[in-house]
Amino acid sequence: MELRSTVNGTGITVEIADNDLLVDLLRDRLGLKGTKRSCEVEVCGACTVLVDGKPVSSCMLLASEIDGAEVLTIEGLRDTDFFRAAEESFIRHAAVQCGFCTPGVLLTLSALAEQENSGGLDLKKELSGNLCRCTGYQALLAASGDLLS
Repeated sequence: MELRSTVNGTGITVEIADNDLLVDLLRDRLGLKGTKRSCEVEVCGACTVLVDGKPVSSCMLLASEIDGAEVLTIEGLRDTDFFRAAEESFIRHAAVQCGFCTPGVLLTLSALAEQENSGGLDLKKELSGNLCRCTGYQALLAASGDLLS
């Protein structure tokens, strides 16, 4: 099928198979390597991207499901004011170690930042779908709290 979508602000038209996953389209066809393949069962958050402003696990989403949608990956978030603020906060709190989970966490946080009263959110709950193997979460939560306050 022919897929038409917007990825990081650029319109795309690509031929896809019925069973192509969004993570494969982004990484292998579009070269957007910031979207990570990890658990492949929608629990770790490393493959998180925004589809029409909402975080989704691209490892479990068929590429055909983004037809007509707007997709934002970490590469598209990189040139935003939100990304620059997040970068400062994460450095200040030493919230990044290996960086594998960081793209998914930042995309989730950027969606949360769009919500009213985002500073009052329970970040442990909101980030529960983003697993980190390195930081022990305290630094990650502190940086996220500063960012959303």
